[in-house]
Amino acid sequence: MSRRTTSPPAKRAGPGGLIDLRRLRAGRFSSIWLITLLLFAASPLISPGSLSGSAVLSMLPFAAVMAIAALGQTLVVAHGGIDLSVPGGMALAAVLATKLPAASGVPVWAAVGLALVVGALGGLIIGFAVVRLSIAAFVASLAVNSILIGVVLQVSSGFPASASAALSAFAVGSVAGVPNLLLVAVVVVGLAHWIIRHTVLGRRFIAVGAGRPAARLLGLPTGSYEMGAYVAAGICYSLAGVLLAGYLRTPDILLGNTYLLPTIAAVVLGGSLLSGGITNLAATAVAALFLTQLDQVVLAAGASTATQLLVQAAVLALSVVARGVPWSAVRARLTTRTPDPVLPSR
Repeated sequence: MSRRTTSPPAKRAGPGGLIDLRRLRAGRFSSIWLITLLLFAASPLISPGSLSGSAVLSMLPFAAVMAIAALGQTLVVAHGGIDLSVPGGMALAAVLATKLPAASGVPVWAAVGLALVVGALGGLIIGFAVVRLSIAAFVASLAVNSILIGVVLQVSSGFPASASAALSAFAVGSVAGVPNLLLVAVVVVGLAHWIIRHTVLGRRFIAVGAGRPAARLLGLPTGSYEMGAYVAAGICYSLAGVLLAGYLRTPDILLGNTYLLPTIAAVVLGGSLLSGGITNLAATAVAALFLTQLDQVVLAAGASTATQLLVQAAVLALSVVARGVPWSAVRARLTTRTPDPVLPSR
């Protein structure tokens, strides 16, 4: 009687098997943690003083603002879209949160609430144009961004206003030495990450982004989920704009112009798939931290703002190229051993 032995399928999986797919997906999101650690380790060597306590504390609020704005971009990219309304959304929220209390005596909480509602409305318009009118996402978001910038110029009359004492005190304040803006970013990103990963709503949201035809067959309202992504993104941009306005006290009326490319770069560096379906909000937040520290190191080294933008573009380009390399195939080729030649017997 012969004995038949079997091995678990997971252990026999080859380069294209289940194990490698899990490693590949984990690698998409874990690489940004590694390069961020390497950047912080190299920062004192490139620019002495860029990792001092004061330098880090001054960098973290800007990283928090970028993380919140990049969170909105990630939600849109999760459905295969792109949102170019980041500058307008942040700028209009900042103007509403500063101008209304200063000029009309509106309570700060009401002005902030209105800014968030306007951001959601802008996202709703983009989502409706993309889903119901089949307009390309970059066209619809670029058009809405132009409208938002026009409203900014109209409301502000071309002049900035100072943030109220309450908003400014919160934005520049800290708890146990941790900046308030960082705490807000951790809560917002952490909550969004938990919803996406551990709730039915979040899993359905990702499922729609991964494949709309299959999601429709399952009876999911794909249009509602996609429009909801743009609405949530608009709220994120508005929140980022309000917090940045409070931190800067007297913000520029177009303070969001420098955040469009970094938010896209953070999404790409974080490992999200630009065609949708694969994303990680925590990795995007870490990428925002990486980009902010990179900017600080470049500027502290004496480089100009133009060089800073070139470095951002180069990092984004390298990341896109790296994502296109079939690393699993390269790893398999490097680990495959060539069999020893068989010598003829005498």
